[in-house]
Amino acid sequence: MRIIRVFPRRTTATPDDSLAFTTPPPKDLSKIAGIENINEVHISVAFSYDYPKAEQLAESWYKTGLPVNLPVKMGGPAFGVPGGDFVPGMYLKKGYVITSRGCNNSCWFCSAPKREGGLRELPITKGHNVLDDNLLACSENHIRAVFAMLKQQSEKPIFTGGLEAKILQPWHVDLLREVKTRRFYCAYDTKDDYEPLVRAGKLLREGGITQKSQTARCYVLIGYSGDTFEKAEKRLRDSWQAGFLPFAMLYRNEQGEVLPDWAKFQRLWARPHITYSKLKEVNF
Repeated sequence: MRIIRVFPRRTTATPDDSLAFTTPPPKDLSKIAGIENINEVHISVAFSYDYPKAEQLAESWYKTGLPVNLPVKMGGPAFGVPGGDFVPGMYLKKGYVITSRGCNNSCWFCSAPKREGGLRELPITKGHNVLDDNLLACSENHIRAVFAMLKQQSEKPIFTGGLEAKILQPWHVDLLREVKTRRFYCAYDTKDDYEPLVRAGKLLREGGITQKSQTARCYVLIGYSGDTFEKAEKRLRDSWQAGFLPFAMLYRNEQGEVLPDWAKFQRLWARPHITYSKLKEVNF
């Protein structure tokens, strides 16, 4: 099936093939290769605050003079519908891969358990940038199969989806080292995350993954209700002390709103080379 995919915004993960768009359709539809063989148009929405733009795009694609009865459908994570098996290159750029969905945790800020439900393993497809909600919570057989796949890829693995520090084990560290992981992320979202982060940092050092390599990184949630710049900076620096290069993740409400001062603060802690230069003299 040939599907045009339309996205309200472009990110580093947006597909870049000839049937992926972030704009209204071209005036001359003949410029779309194989337009006569298109089966559907999908408007893919990742964030609820992109609804208005997504609806505008859906309307513009519906009114283009596309073949009669050609469906224009809206969907995506923002609609709260569980995802199916992962199809490489369809809604994420080639190289990205999802091997499991859902999570058995119930973090207040995370939509994955609400949308996907409990953890479920998917058929493993090829890719090097793993976006699973909670890969380390999968069965050992599944995890080892994922790493076996990663070992066959030409690019070093990245775990953008994150790895839960609380359940990190020495054999996980061995696998991360053996596949020559480029980078992975743990998380420091609540105060209960800190002690597991310290423990994970110790396991990583013992397993040969040093802080100097910048392989181990940490998402640090900032800017939520009750947070302050002082508290946020302390969490960022404490992540470094635990053995991780911090990366500030700015909290957004359902409307996608953020305060300008928080956005400015986040930018200071979201550029790894700048963050590392500020922190590299601070050792444990």
